[in-house]
Amino acid sequence: MAMADDTARPRLGRGLAALIGDFSDDAPEEAARTSGHPQRKVAVEFLRPNPRNPRRRFSEPELDELAASIRQRGVIQPIVVRALSGVPGTFEIVAGERRWRAAQRAGLNEVPVVVVEIDDRTSLEYAILENVQRADLNAIEEASGYERLMGEFKYTQAELADLLGKSRSHLANTLRLLQLPPAIQDRVIASEITAGHARALLSVRDPEAVARRIVAEGMSVREVEALAAAEAPQDDAPRPGRPRRSAEGDAALRSLEDVLGRALGYSVAVKAKASGEGEIRIRYASAEERDALCRKLGGA
Repeated sequence: MAMADDTARPRLGRGLAALIGDFSDDAPEEAARTSGHPQRKVAVEFLRPNPRNPRRRFSEPELDELAASIRQRGVIQPIVVRALSGVPGTFEIVAGERRWRAAQRAGLNEVPVVVVEIDDRTSLEYAILENVQRADLNAIEEASGYERLMGEFKYTQAELADLLGKSRSHLANTLRLLQLPPAIQDRVIASEITAGHARALLSVRDPEAVARRIVAEGMSVREVEALAAAEAPQDDAPRPGRPRRSAEGDAALRSLEDVLGRALGYSVAVKAKASGEGEIRIRYASAEERDALCRKLGGA
């Protein structure tokens, strides 16, 4: 799949912008003028949520605020939908599920939509792009969306970063959060801990115990990073004449992971011992990614 060319990223960005104008809620004329798709009204009961939408949580106060705005001004931007196969007259939401939910709270019977013809992959791309651009996804939902694009549609990290306009290091670091225990991922989703906390927890011995401390004691990200730096792996435990790894050394390793991740387009983990020994692990999500990595490294 040749997705990493120079046109990939702007193509998706312009594609969604052409459907909904821009990523704000304040440009109805622009949305109508640039879409190129005729708008129509559809009864709210004939719309269905996108099962591929990575966003799983909707803030109740935010929905109430948007519903209040809709009561006064209506739905400014049309909801992007596609026909639901096998159910005539019913549509699946591609972008705008939050507006659809708020419109129902506002008591609207109909909402404006534009109907597009797109496949499952593009529907997922648009759902992720809309939410990421608006910063509506928590870090775990964002990572899960990326992983689904890579798993279902065989994107490499490099291709996906170019397509969505994200740095490869951001993509790699976000995907690493899925290595955390489910209990910690749930805390991120519930906004009990931040994405910064979650990234720092990847380096501690008992992330669940430290996560409980974050919630109970209000530990900062820097405090968690300092705790991680002070915890050498068991096989790196201090011995006579062998100092524990410093916080500066830990930061240097994280920097090296970022540099390698950007260069390779994959999630990279570096472990080092005071003796100078160590290992570099590169995570891939499919056989295709493995083969692409081998080609990049000059292997067979």
